[in-house]
Amino acid sequence: MNRSSTATVVFSCLGHLYIHVCTAFYFVIVLALERDWQLPYHQLIEIWTLGSLMVGAAALPAGVLSDRFGAPAMMVVFFLGLGVCSIAAGLTDSTSSLMVALTGLGVFAAIYHPVGIPWLVRNAGANRGKALGFNGIFGALGAAVAGITAGFLIDVISWRAAFMVPGFVSLATGVALLAFIAKHRIPHRPTTAVTGEYHSRADLVRVFVVLLVTMFCAGLVYHTTQTALPKVFDERHGGLVGDGAFGVGLLVAGVYTAAAFMQAIGGYLADRLPLKTVYVGAILIQVPLLWLAASLGGVPLLVVAALMVMANAGALPAENMLLARYTPNARHGLAFGVKFVLSFGAAPLGVLLVSKITESSGGFYWVFALLAGVALGSVIMATWLPAAKTGPRVAVAPAAK
Repeated sequence: MNRSSTATVVFSCLGHLYIHVCTAFYFVIVLALERDWQLPYHQLIEIWTLGSLMVGAAALPAGVLSDRFGAPAMMVVFFLGLGVCSIAAGLTDSTSSLMVALTGLGVFAAIYHPVGIPWLVRNAGANRGKALGFNGIFGALGAAVAGITAGFLIDVISWRAAFMVPGFVSLATGVALLAFIAKHRIPHRPTTAVTGEYHSRADLVRVFVVLLVTMFCAGLVYHTTQTALPKVFDERHGGLVGDGAFGVGLLVAGVYTAAAFMQAIGGYLADRLPLKTVYVGAILIQVPLLWLAASLGGVPLLVVAALMVMANAGALPAENMLLARYTPNARHGLAFGVKFVLSFGAAPLGVLLVSKITESSGGFYWVFALLAGVALGSVIMATWLPAAKTGPRVAVAPAAK
């Protein structure tokens, strides 16, 4: 791997870390806002609804812009915008201004996945599963870092610092990437098309329809779980930690740290086994785990939560490789934009599910029971995927004349 490719991998991985920090830290910060602003949890958690919606809604235009102007330029916009909005959130004094800042954060966060992931894929060479698994470690660690750093900064300084410190780090990274581009250490060019083995139109349509459903379901499970876990641990930790935000953040960090390394395993398996086998198996494992999480507490809850998030994360390398396999390089931004419209489009629905179900029932049992049903439906749909072999991405067959 040359220096340019290495720099691309580094900035792509940092971007994956930052987006998951900045889209997960609010779920811990909200616990401090409950006490500081004296507002109920369900009202405060809804403030993130529009921001989470934008993470999905803005993904498609971000991908299209990447195809036109190049991934490096869009990644600079991502780092700088994410930093500014995170800092702005730390300076707010009302729910309305916080909603504006978080909505902006969602818009810029939307850039990463349809831009940074295919940017990495194009520079990864033959071991795409390994590269995606390595990149996935940073994404999952982002969720872990979000919990532990937000909890630490809240307890030591304030909830404002929990927003602003990650914001300044993201700003600095954006400036560094801009310097790399200016010095031609990272090529600044749009994607170019490549050719390869061809798939039938029938397989293309089949994969597209199946992945539309399974990617949305996976996103709903992931984002609903990520929203709920800090509050679930706050209520059910059974004396594992103290009553401060740092203890809850530590538990969340443990879960997502375990999930981080599962992505590396998922990438390893995706390079060596049929993608369908890896993908369906990872989804199937989640069904009983989500059902168990509905009623457990203490150490059993911690173990089950870690396993179910690990399984969700382990499916991602295979899912991304399936999508890349059936998409021409010149349309990677568009294809991954569609994926993350679906995946992150499920995020506001997850936030609303947590808010409405906990408001009406007073607990999280039905949240996880519903997610178990969603995962089961996703398994059934995923079995319709064609039995694709392992190997590099291939292009789509041209239409017959």
